Amino acid sequence: MASLFLNQIRAFMRSKYYSYRTEQTYLYWITQFIQFNGNRHPDGMDEKNIRAYLNYLALERKVSPSTQKTALNAIVFLFNHFMQREPMDFHDFYRAKTITKLPTVLTPNELRSLFRNLSGIPRLCALLMYGSGLRIMETVRLRVQDIDFDQLSVLVRAGKGQKSRIVTLAPELVPSLQRRLTIVRAYFDEDITDGHWSGVYLPYALARKYPKAPFEFGWQYLFPARSFSQDPRTGEKRRHHIGEQSIQRAVKKAVYASGIIKPASCHTLRHSFATHMLQRGSDIRTVQAQLGHSDIRTTEIYTHVLNRNGHVIYSPLSDLITDTQSHSEVREISAAYRLEGIGINRVQPVALALH
Repeated sequence: MASLFLNQIRAFMRSKYYSYRTEQTYLYWITQFIQFNGNRHPDGMDEKNIRAYLNYLALERKVSPSTQKTALNAIVFLFNHFMQREPMDFHDFYRAKTITKLPTVLTPNELRSLFRNLSGIPRLCALLMYGSGLRIMETVRLRVQDIDFDQLSVLVRAGKGQKSRIVTLAPELVPSLQRRLTIVRAYFDEDITDGHWSGVYLPYALARKYPKAPFEFGWQYLFPARSFSQDPRTGEKRRHHIGEQSIQRAVKKAVYASGIIKPASCHTLRHSFATHMLQRGSDIRTVQAQLGHSDIRTTEIYTHVLNRNGHVIYSPLSDLITDTQSHSEVREISAAYRLEGIGINRVQPVALALH
């Protein structure tokens, strides 16, 4: 029952042009949901089964809110879209909770050290993630024609939530990207002579509308894989983009080699982009558009150490240490410097430096 049923769901998703990653994710959670309910067919399930499973995920498996939400989306797709059942009322399930964490942000010096410990494709990808605020998957999925050297912009196609946007391109990256296009052209010239090559992958709607596009240079991936692979949906021979795991591993090694003790990753580069943009005075709406956030409240998390003008908040401690500092404080500093063997003539400038 399950195999035939899941194959039907898979075929339905492909008819609706769902991405392969969404297809795999939904099938996983639908399978987990069915197994949780004793391998019963969903036709015999109702709100109680859904509520019980969502509670199980939060209370027993202790999954994150995003994981529970993904499972819920898969179940809603199963009942409302595939089975075309009437919407059910199961709103009172236990929602997974987590402690709100502030994003990790690297300092300019930490970023310089990180980039010095990267090379080749991982370095260029990391520079794009920081320079344009891209996610890792948005970076590895870039196409040749997504880079506009004249306008210094990058087109992000179908990012998170299937939303596209245009972001800035640092002019310093232009020479490296132009060299990258030379390499991509060499791959393309080799691939186009292969009689079994089916062209680069395009979403179904685009492939149907532009049947010649998969064989055009502009649609090729900016970071193609070194070898061909088989499309898991069609079995066709294609050259996919590089895997995000290779970039993630390289960045992790570079973080360690740089001596950075923060829990930094590829996504930290995006966090750093947003925070540094705000620190330099960019309007929060501009940063929101660059990041592709639908809700500005998501962007506002980057203002955790900023005021409305984009500058670091003024510490109240500075109001206490003024030029009216008491003689006793200066004497205390002087005594400390004597213990360290530092001349008394250096005490006054140090005290002034604290103001």
